[in-house]
Amino acid sequence: MNDVFGSAYSHAYDALYRDKDYLAECALITSLFQKYGDGRVERILDQGCGTGNHAIPLAQQGYQVVGVERSATMLAHARDKAATAATKTPVVFHQGDIRSVDLGQRFDAVLMMFAVLGYQEENSDVRAALRTARRHLRPEGLFIFDVWYGPAVLRERPSQRIKVIPTADGKILRVASGQLDSLRQLCTVNYLLWQISKGQCVAETQESHTMRFFFPRELELFLQGEHFELLRLGAFPEIHRDPDDTTWNILAVARATGKT
Repeated sequence: MNDVFGSAYSHAYDALYRDKDYLAECALITSLFQKYGDGRVERILDQGCGTGNHAIPLAQQGYQVVGVERSATMLAHARDKAATAATKTPVVFHQGDIRSVDLGQRFDAVLMMFAVLGYQEENSDVRAALRTARRHLRPEGLFIFDVWYGPAVLRERPSQRIKVIPTADGKILRVASGQLDSLRQLCTVNYLLWQISKGQCVAETQESHTMRFFFPRELELFLQGEHFELLRLGAFPEIHRDPDDTTWNILAVARATGKT
């Protein structure tokens, strides 16, 4: 897995995704707890928690949330935000790799949101990340995650996208372009990022994020191999709708089965 979310990109992260409706996603997650859970969801593990944009709103609802993040800079932003947020319970953050971290705790639900599983390029990486999720779940606990949907990625294919974000003293400019490796089910997204302040470029960075996309039976097989039962695979965020070849993102709900 590539080193991504370096200092410059992490500092711009929340600005770049300010239009992403995290509150609506958290409302969807809690509705899935109610629909598929056993009524005992209190403790949540957020794997690949980023800057805490799911963990903090869920803690504001009263859930006990622990977040795990590999990027030290992203984690620092998450801790700063949580320190000033009016949460009903404190959010605990740990730095770690979701393929190997072991907190020695069990949770009622595990999340991997914003295509975190897609950053696991090889089959061994996917299995390791799922094994970590299962290790931290109690029996019958829920596992919720989203990924890129293979049929839509192959049909629509990645294209160049330009995003301009106004800031207090200028703007952030991001150019994203993708390269598709259909044989390995990977898409490498190259990001160029410029921070403009008072008409001058004060920071420039480049990152490449390689993302894996998935197909339904493949996901089901991966999940079964790590003692999960797939309960629902739907469009994201309209999980009630079955995905089709225009659905770039899908959301999965699985239940922990057997013993770890």
